[in-house]
Amino acid sequence: MRVTDISTRANLAGGVALIALAWANHAAAAPSAQDQEARIARLEAAVATLQAQAQQQETLKQENAQLRAEDEDLKSQVATLQDQVLDLKTSTSAQIQDVRSAQAANTASVSGGKPLLSTADGAFTFAPHGVLQFDAAQNFQRAAGPTSSDFRRDGPALGTSGIDAAHARQLKDGDLFRRARLGADGTAFKDFDYRILLDFAGSGVENAGQLYEGWIQYTGLKPFKLKIGAFSPSLGLEDQGSTNGMPFLERPGASDTARALAGGDTRTAAQIYANGDRWFAAGAVTGRTIGVINTGTASATPQTFSDQLAFTGRIAFQPFHGYDWLIQTGVHGSYVDRPANVTGPGTTGATLISSYAVRLSDTPELRVDGTKFIDTGSISARHADTVGVELAAQKKNFFLQAEYESFNVERSEAGVTNPHFYGWYVEGTWILTGEARKFNAGTAAFDAPPVDHPFKLHGSGWGAWELGVRYSEMNLNYHAGAAGTALAATTPGGSITDGIRGGDQKIWTVGVNWYLNPIIRLMLDYEHVDIDRLSPNAALYSTPAGAQIGQTYNVIAARTQVAF
Repeated sequence: MRVTDISTRANLAGGVALIALAWANHAAAAPSAQDQEARIARLEAAVATLQAQAQQQETLKQENAQLRAEDEDLKSQVATLQDQVLDLKTSTSAQIQDVRSAQAANTASVSGGKPLLSTADGAFTFAPHGVLQFDAAQNFQRAAGPTSSDFRRDGPALGTSGIDAAHARQLKDGDLFRRARLGADGTAFKDFDYRILLDFAGSGVENAGQLYEGWIQYTGLKPFKLKIGAFSPSLGLEDQGSTNGMPFLERPGASDTARALAGGDTRTAAQIYANGDRWFAAGAVTGRTIGVINTGTASATPQTFSDQLAFTGRIAFQPFHGYDWLIQTGVHGSYVDRPANVTGPGTTGATLISSYAVRLSDTPELRVDGTKFIDTGSISARHADTVGVELAAQKKNFFLQAEYESFNVERSEAGVTNPHFYGWYVEGTWILTGEARKFNAGTAAFDAPPVDHPFKLHGSGWGAWELGVRYSEMNLNYHAGAAGTALAATTPGGSITDGIRGGDQKIWTVGVNWYLNPIIRLMLDYEHVDIDRLSPNAALYSTPAGAQIGQTYNVIAARTQVAF
């Protein structure tokens, strides 16, 4: 109880007591008139005092009621604040836990020797990549032939023989960094993939470095994906198999020649494709290959007057499969709608060279020496195309793969027929340690096997061992004619010949692969190479027309590979 309440009540009690006393005195004796008036005055004063005190009491009651209301409101506010503080503590604790969880999830990981950075939800990933392939080769060739017709190399361009009679048949023995790549790929904002890859290696000699792959891909329209940039559009089994897991040092000649026309490495393209577990379909529009600096001459690759325009497509599926076996088949092809214009407006007469031309050539499935033994030379063309069929079969650790390629060129000159060529290969592998080659549904191709027991010098792990054998042929001859004869001119003025002596290349390869672990591999290949090619033109090769400029030789090659 407040002090003012006690005081007020005491005053009231005192006033009431005074009034009662005055009344008692009045009742005891009859006062005089003067005394009566005094008493009345005193009573009135006491009453006035009591009324004032009653009014003060009423005011205090009202103030107390307001104070009680304010007190209750304050208590309510305090309770509300306490609830908010509790909520804040709970929310803060949850946020701290989320941050800690995110920090724990956003850490680097290594799977199969391959590093990966990823956010907790997988919306952003970053994977650095490195590939190092170091090759060494020893050629076993015949001695120099009786004339300079023995093939050395075609030089930097058709028309420069590059033949050295003193070193006829001599190919490079030695080593080469076949691939030396650095880059990264990953995911951004969940629906976008990307890759940037540089390569510093080459064929015959290393390169100064170039953009090898650079693309972005949208994956938000599943199962469809849209890719644009510089990459290898899908053109078959061997084309889409990773170079880190190929069973032999190089692709077969038929596959390399087909992919070089409208697909292949460093090709600018836009591709849409889709796949399921057992099917794949892709279509692309392609352009040029990325130009690079030629380190041998330190001069830039000349700009074309117009880039090539071409289209590629592929369909593959698995009609039969089981828990440890499968059969895959498919078709693929390419169409060059407009060859690149590399020379500008063409000339006329005997030296006519079309501004629009295609050229098919290949190096014999090894790059330590960069010689291209088979070569059609430039063919003036309106269009060109390839059609290929593919077949693969796998049963546990046994694998078989084959492809056939057909090539056609629609010439731009009148009076000559349109040439066609062909190539094919068949290869098989047996993994001695029991692993099976991995099928990649995203490319509808096969990659290196897993390594169940990585190599350990002091332990039971010996890695994975694989044996392989392949036979391939690439024939770039068309109406080649007989040995010892020149190709006959078929156009007025004698400047154009119908036949093409590009050569016929046949190669047997036997290989052994040792996968020490998922990122390190050692390879050893033995090749028997048979090149049958007649000299197309005495003036170009300083040889009698129709002389044999091919050869047969053997080569042993090895590769040390690190790839992640």
